[in-house]
Amino acid sequence: MSHSDQSETVDPSPSRNRGRNKKITLTKRVEAMVVMWYFTFMRRTVRIRVNNDRRDAIRHHSERQFIYALLHAHQAAAIALSDPNTGALVSRSRDGELLVPLLKSCGCIPIRGSSGRGEKGGATALSHMIRHCRAGHPAVIAVDGPKGPRGKVQKGVAMLAQKSGIPIVPVVLVPGRRITFAKAWDRMQLPMPFCELDCRFGDPIVVGEDDDLDQVALRVESSLERLEWATDPQEATIARGARPVPIDSEASLLSRAA
Repeated sequence: MSHSDQSETVDPSPSRNRGRNKKITLTKRVEAMVVMWYFTFMRRTVRIRVNNDRRDAIRHHSERQFIYALLHAHQAAAIALSDPNTGALVSRSRDGELLVPLLKSCGCIPIRGSSGRGEKGGATALSHMIRHCRAGHPAVIAVDGPKGPRGKVQKGVAMLAQKSGIPIVPVVLVPGRRITFAKAWDRMQLPMPFCELDCRFGDPIVVGEDDDLDQVALRVESSLERLEWATDPQEATIARGARPVPIDSEASLLSRAA
């Protein structure tokens, strides 16, 4: 992929995007600059600690990439983890608008749309993501976005994995120091500079041609739930309520590694 490709945002609805850009005010531009400065500073100062990281093994043994599946609440923290040329499915919401320049600054490829099947432009955005992954690049999706409910995984990530032939890697990212937006539906977490970012991966999920996509989505949902309980039980209690029983091998693995 050329350098010019990396600077572009893929939007399935360019005419709508042009109309929206005309309405950008000076206040919004200043806001975007402040956000950009903050995330750039945060990304350069956080210390990332990984656990159960299978990414290199996936690349080495299969010569394939993977799809990061994360919670909408962890999008801000994922900025610190992002790899160059990662395709990022970004909603057309106000939050998504702020994420686009941040992702570009990290070398990621923002693709505007939604993972929800019924969302406008979602199918076109998903087809762009499939082509991106088939070209040999990783992808990232906030699997319970853009509107929730929190933790409920849409099956777009399962379809992307099935059509592109690469595995799903569930991941939770928990900042040691953070600001939590308690009134937001997803309880968005903002990492603070110089914090330690606990990045914990679930076991890769391979999707076959005949697999039921709803069942795959449930597997991803279950993995993320277990990971959040094992890594961030205080937040999981607030956001999810009851702890799932029993805790399976992923959580046991994380407990042993802690």
